Amino acid sequence: MNAKLAAISARLEKLLEGRHYSLTEQVGELTLVIPREGMLEVMRLLRDDYDLRFEQLIDLCGVDYSTYGEGAWQGPRFAAVYHLLALGKNQRLRVRVFCPDDEFPVLDSVVDIWPSANWYEREAFDLFGIVFEGHPDLRRILTDYGFIGHPFRKDFPLTGYVEMRYDPDQQRVIYQPVSIEAREITPRVIREDTFHG
Repeated sequence: MNAKLAAISARLEKLLEGRHYSLTEQVGELTLVIPREGMLEVMRLLRDDYDLRFEQLIDLCGVDYSTYGEGAWQGPRFAAVYHLLALGKNQRLRVRVFCPDDEFPVLDSVVDIWPSANWYEREAFDLFGIVFEGHPDLRRILTDYGFIGHPFRKDFPLTGYVEMRYDPDQQRVIYQPVSIEAREITPRVIREDTFHG
């Protein structure tokens, strides 16, 4: 671990003393895993602490761990991963928060801490079904309002039952049964004759 990461790690250990968390370093990056309980307080500490100052949320994404790794995943199914940046120090931190309930995944919204989280949380809600409690306008952002389900869940069917298209005769969008035949797509490998691998 380099000196920058060691300093962040030491400061986090001091700030989070007495709390449940885990901190790991892999490929030169730190990942902090915290529980949902008290997550907003920890996020504010990460932003406001003078030695850390993670004042910018670069990204937030939902994750479905239902088929994660080679073995059967034993932990909670859904999580949100926050990528934070301390601009003045050019330091980054990844924060992962697991949803305690797999059937109804809920986390607290961090929009009041980092306003840029607004659209990211809407995307995670739309694609994974993670509800962000306290979000000012939690609604779909990428899929149709009538869409049922969450497309990035690993149990979501790859083909649907209806498709949407514009009908020029009716001059409106219509839904009709899917007309796509199921097929297996096998990539074709193309190599030049001079290739000797």
